[in-house]
Amino acid sequence: MEYKTMKVASFNVNSIRARLKIVLDCLEKESPDVLCLQETKVLDKDFPGKAFEDMDYYSVFRGQKSYNGVAILSKTPVEDVKIGFDEYESEGARIITATINKIPVVNTYVPQGFHPLSKKFREKLDWFQRLYDYFDAYFKPNKPLLWLGDFNVAPEPTDVYDPAQLEGQVGFHPDERAALNRFRQWGFTDVFRLHQPGPGHYTFWDYRLKNAVLRNLGWRVDHIWATRFLAEKSTRAWIDIESRLKEKPSDHTLVMATFEI
Repeated sequence: MEYKTMKVASFNVNSIRARLKIVLDCLEKESPDVLCLQETKVLDKDFPGKAFEDMDYYSVFRGQKSYNGVAILSKTPVEDVKIGFDEYESEGARIITATINKIPVVNTYVPQGFHPLSKKFREKLDWFQRLYDYFDAYFKPNKPLLWLGDFNVAPEPTDVYDPAQLEGQVGFHPDERAALNRFRQWGFTDVFRLHQPGPGHYTFWDYRLKNAVLRNLGWRVDHIWATRFLAEKSTRAWIDIESRLKEKPSDHTLVMATFEI
């Protein structure tokens, strides 16, 4: 049986207009079949779809001014597009779902949470519950499913540069890790960790830390997860440090994976 290689990627751009050249360079260099973007920070009418169309990519998106925003770029036609959790498009600037090559793809920008003692942190945990209910209502763990995005959680101690110091902070709080672990129990696999089990792999480096990338003071909060059926078909996963070192970069970089489908 002949298999087709499918390359997928996720990137929190922290403003698509500010990072458009970096995204276009990535499309040219890596040529992913699917690229999920988060924090596009742009109204739909201003989304640079023409730039992607010129590179033979379809695009679907939902955004808002200055905050949030998600998009999916695909080499092949995008079907069954759904914005938000329900028919009312609630949380539409944080989650978008589409079917690509007969595989459902869910792209999320999970709330950051602000501070463990804040209302926003409770809202983040509630958002995870809504997302769990969404997966449970519309998908099956024994069927192909891809979940990509900025989850705003580092799942394990190996996913942050100093787990002892960072324990309990937003992004590495036990309540967040427990919420994310429920998705594993439901049926998801962390595809990156199938291929890169060791420490020191990060996707986010805080602008406020001097030379954070060179010192590798990072967090792995951007992810590609898949149901077991699809995860078993993954052949490689990696993080593109180069994009974080470019001029005027995002504070995140791309995570990528390939599948033989």
